[in-house]
Amino acid sequence: MTTHVSTKHPHDDAPDTADAFRRLATLPDGPEREAIRGRIVEAWLPMAERLAGRFRSRGESYEDLRQVAALGLVKAVDRYDPERGNAFESYAVPTITGEIKRHFRDHMWTLHVPRRVQDLRNRVRFAAQDLSQTISGRRPTVAEIAEHAELSEEDVRVGLEALESFTALSLDAELPGSEDGYSLSDALGAPDPALDTVVDREAVKERLAALPERERAILYMRFFDDMTQSRIAEQLGISQMHVSRLISRCCTRVREQVLRDAAA
Repeated sequence: MTTHVSTKHPHDDAPDTADAFRRLATLPDGPEREAIRGRIVEAWLPMAERLAGRFRSRGESYEDLRQVAALGLVKAVDRYDPERGNAFESYAVPTITGEIKRHFRDHMWTLHVPRRVQDLRNRVRFAAQDLSQTISGRRPTVAEIAEHAELSEEDVRVGLEALESFTALSLDAELPGSEDGYSLSDALGAPDPALDTVVDREAVKERLAALPERERAILYMRFFDDMTQSRIAEQLGISQMHVSRLISRCCTRVREQVLRDAAA
């Protein structure tokens, strides 16, 4: 039995293939099914190429876009279920457009996106397209997509977020609703110089603890209480010169020990 694909339709790139799809759904894998499938794809190619033409100004060659659109068309033909009652065009257009956008996202991401996130995005996108055939007047919910794609709702949210994350936002871009040109860069922190102090203190802690009690007290008064050498000398009943020599000797000893520990 030969099934003909009619091209009598108000639009040249939207042929009437309803009968062919119904016939295709009844056939097992084999030459006849492949022939009908091929004629359906050929009949809808002009529409796929028209959709590809919408993306010609985005830096990708038109020939590559045509091939991607053709791939999206084949996927739409294979996944379309005429029993659901929706016209093929209403299913094919978002499928082909989504395939083209996926091509841009996979090959022209501004930032590297982990493969797992890209896979989640694709599964969420396909599930949403399938659900669009049975749900009219609204978008499928996160719970509906999760059930259809056999994903957790958290993974669906990650996939949905990735769908909107094709390009990066400049740090100098003004935040929506902000005043006085407040941008993302204004919210960034700066290196904390105290972090270096923490590292230095941890490095000398053990060696300071090993010093004699009087020398530890002198260093504490000088560097933590910010006392002058004359006040330290007065408090301990020794000369200022002696205090100076003790501070210099302790600092040199601790420094040498820390450097030796680091090199060991």
